[in-house]
Amino acid sequence: MGGVTRRSVLAGAGLAALAAPGRASAAVADEYDVVVVGSGAAGMTAALTAAKRGLRTVVIEKAPTFGGSTARSGAGIWLPNNRVILAAGVPDTPQKAASYLSAVVGASVPLARQQAFLQYGPPMLDFVMASSPLRFRWMEGYSDYYPELPGGMPNGRSIEPDMLDGNVLGAELAQLNPPYIQTPPGMVIFGADYKWVTLAAVNAKGFAVAAECVARGTAAAAAGKKPLTMGQALAGGLRAGLLQAGVPVLLNTPMEDLHVENGAVRGVVTPQGLIRATKAVIIGSGGFEHNPAMRAQYQPQPAQWSVGAKENTGDGIRAGQRLGAALDLMDDAWWGPAIPLPDQPYFCLVERTLPGGLMVDATGKRFVNEAAPYGDVVHVMYDKGVVPAWLIVDQNYRNRYLFKDVAPVLPFPQAWFDSGAVVKAPTIDALATAIGVPAATLRSTVSRFNGFALAGKDRDFRRGDSAYDHYYTDPGVFPSSSLASLWLPPYYAFKVVPGDLGTKGGMKTDARARVLRGDGSVVEGLYAAGNASAAVMGRSYAGAGSTIGPAMTFGYIAARDIT
Repeated sequence: MGGVTRRSVLAGAGLAALAAPGRASAAVADEYDVVVVGSGAAGMTAALTAAKRGLRTVVIEKAPTFGGSTARSGAGIWLPNNRVILAAGVPDTPQKAASYLSAVVGASVPLARQQAFLQYGPPMLDFVMASSPLRFRWMEGYSDYYPELPGGMPNGRSIEPDMLDGNVLGAELAQLNPPYIQTPPGMVIFGADYKWVTLAAVNAKGFAVAAECVARGTAAAAAGKKPLTMGQALAGGLRAGLLQAGVPVLLNTPMEDLHVENGAVRGVVTPQGLIRATKAVIIGSGGFEHNPAMRAQYQPQPAQWSVGAKENTGDGIRAGQRLGAALDLMDDAWWGPAIPLPDQPYFCLVERTLPGGLMVDATGKRFVNEAAPYGDVVHVMYDKGVVPAWLIVDQNYRNRYLFKDVAPVLPFPQAWFDSGAVVKAPTIDALATAIGVPAATLRSTVSRFNGFALAGKDRDFRRGDSAYDHYYTDPGVFPSSSLASLWLPPYYAFKVVPGDLGTKGGMKTDARARVLRGDGSVVEGLYAAGNASAAVMGRSYAGAGSTIGPAMTFGYIAARDIT
C-alpha cells in the first residue's frame, strides 16, 4: 500500500514450512523484523516507532479497514506533561502527574508500569508529531475525572488531534474505518466543541462555537481539503506516517495463531500463510468486546452493548493465553451508560449529565450521581443490580439541548420509540406506568430532585460537587449548572444499559510492554499494548483519553524495547 507492495504469498510457497503452536505447519508468506497485529492507535504507533528505528515492519489487520476502535472514537488522549499542554500553560509537573495517577490507580497496577507510562508518554507524542502530519490541541476545561485527588487538574490534561487533511492519505482514505457518529455535513468539529455545540440553542458561546465549526467546514471545502478530526484524524495521521515510512498495512489479514521457534515468538500465522518476525510480535489487536463467549466467561452480565470495532473478538488475547500469558482485569471494561437504540448502542456521555435529567432504578429511585465519570456509573449499575436504568427528562430539557444528533425541539425518530429505547408520556405517573416503575415513588423522586435543583445542592448523591460534574452541563442554569427541575410535560424516559468503549482486561505486561506468564517470566518475543493488554489504569479512569494515551505510549515502549 502507498507505494509499498506486499510480497506475494506465492513467493514464499517454496520455503520450508515452519512449525507453529497448534498447527502442523504454515507456509512462509513473508518475513519482517517486527510484525504488529492491529491497526489502532497502539499498533500503528508501535509500527511507526519500529520502522523509524530501522526495523522492517508490517502491520496486519483483520478488518477490511484500518483504524479499529481508534478511528471510531473521539480520540481524547490523556498524557500528562506533554509538550502541547505545557505550551498552553497547563501547570503540570511530573510530581503532580505521579501523585494523581497513583491516587487514581492505587496499588492494583505495579508502580513501574505507572512510571513507564508517565516517563515515555511525552517523548512518544514528540516522536509522533515528528514522524507524521499529526498535530494536537489541548482540550481546555475537560477536567481530570477526579480533580479533587492529589495532583488532579480541574482544567484538564487531555489533548486531541488537530484537523488533518484526508488528502494526505490518497487512496488509503477510502480504507479508513468510519467514525462511530458522523460529523454533520459541512462542519469541522473537535471533541472539545461538543460541550458547546450541545448548548447552541441556549448559550451564546455554544452558538459561536457551532458557527465556528461551520466556518471551518466552509474554509476547508474552499481549500479543497478533506477535513478529518477526532478518531478519524488520529488514525488517518498515524497511517500517513506509516505510508511515509514505507510500512505496509495488510488488511483482511487476521491472526490465527502465534508462531514459536526455540521458545520465542517469531511470527504470526494468517490464512495467507506465516508472516515471520525475526525479532518480535507486538499485539495491538484490541479487546474482546464482540466475543460473546469470552464476555460470558469473564464479565458481569448482561454485557453486550459495545461501541468498539466489531472485529475486536479477543484474538490476540487468546493467542497469548495459549502460550501461557497471564491475564488480568478480564471482568472490567471501559464502561459507560448506553442507550440501546435500534441501529447501535449510543454511548450516553453528555445527555445524562445535562441539568434537567435524572436516572432511576426499577423501584423509581435515584441510585447514582448521574454526572459522575461514566465508568463509575456502570460500576454502580452492576454493583446494585440496576440493569436497565432509566434516564428521565422533560420537554424543557428537550427544548434546550441537542440529544445525540437530534436538534432541540425536533421529534425523536419513531424507531427509537418502537424499539422501546425511548418512552414518552404526558405525566410522570403515566411515564412510570409505561416503564414499569411505581408511580408514587417516581413522583416523589422527581419532587425531591427538583428541590435539590432549586437549592443548587444534591444532598443524596452530591451531583455537582466535583469540578468534573460541571463539564457537560449548562452554565446558564442557576444556582448549579448541573441541576435543573423537571416540570414541563411531556416527559421522556430513555432505557440505559451498561455500555462500553471496549474491554479493559488482557495479557499482563511489564513496564517494557513484554507479555508475562503467571510466574512473572517473560514470553520471549511477545509484546502487547492497548486493549489486548491489562490496562495501566487498573479499574479506574484518570481522564478523557485514558485508553488511547497509554495504548500509544506502550506501543512506543514495545518498539523501543525491541531495538
